[in-house]
Amino acid sequence: MDKKLHLGCGRTILPGWVNLDLVAMPGVDVIANLDECATTPLPFDEDSFDYFLASHLLEHISYPLPLMQELHRIAKPGATAVFRLPYGSSDDAYEDPTHVRQYFLQSFGYFSQPYYWRADYGYRGDWLTEKITLYVDRKKYGDKSIDEVMYDTMKYRNVVKEMVAELKAVKPLREARKALQIPPRIEIALSD
Repeated sequence: MDKKLHLGCGRTILPGWVNLDLVAMPGVDVIANLDECATTPLPFDEDSFDYFLASHLLEHISYPLPLMQELHRIAKPGATAVFRLPYGSSDDAYEDPTHVRQYFLQSFGYFSQPYYWRADYGYRGDWLTEKITLYVDRKKYGDKSIDEVMYDTMKYRNVVKEMVAELKAVKPLREARKALQIPPRIEIALSD
């Protein structure tokens, strides 16, 4: 049976998952500060989890590289991590004063080793971004091509309502070589 970790669960407790949050609440299994992963490891063994879910958490993390390195440590080879978050050019990414970082299509590549072909910041995780889904308004974009949606996404604000990135843990680490970079599949999904 797959072992799953729900990061920053808040009040959304998922049965059958290990629910982790910063605050002790009913249903929270593990209390941990995900911004302290550089100095305080998560209380799990290496290669423990098959699946990670973080819904509207990553934009609240000041130090994402130590977190992603720690998740890599506790991930089984090939484990999946799914991140739901606001797209960087949306008002939602900026309006909430607890949001400390914005994410765009290329942001997740920096959780892999091949993106550090020019510099070494000591990061030792490796996540392959397999797919990014951009959720856009059905009424405005229901009849548009992916090229039209991508054009608007790159040119205007508030086109993408939500972004979902699906990553896979790569073990052992790949080399820090630009030639090993693999672009993610980009999909458009309609939402109401």
